[in-house]
Amino acid sequence: MLSLTSINTKDIGMAKSLAQIQKEIATLQRQAETLKKREVKDVIERIREAIAFYGLSAADLGLGAAGRKQRKVGAKKKKQTKTIGKVKYRDDAGHSWSGHGRRPQWFLDAIAGGKTPEDLAA
Repeated sequence: MLSLTSINTKDIGMAKSLAQIQKEIATLQRQAETLKKREVKDVIERIREAIAFYGLSAADLGLGAAGRKQRKVGAKKKKQTKTIGKVKYRDDAGHSWSGHGRRPQWFLDAIAGGKTPEDLAA
């Protein structure tokens, strides 16, 4: 049986320290990024040549619908305004409610005060 103390790290190929391996990883990552940038330039050039050769447009490539404005990257969408429904209930103080959603406090107070929903109907 083999004990942990009898294992020589050089025998199993673990002569490098963690710091050395991490340094090699960082070097390889930098090399990979450099290669990627170079390859991207080549790919872009080939794509441009194909677009020019075939006369393709952005719409042909699915990069935007014709006649539709393109949002800038990072631009926020405009907030849509809610459409207010037709007023179904109204009181003498000028409060109104469409009848949809949670009942407003003024409506609940009026009902508690003895009025009926028909009394508040607009």
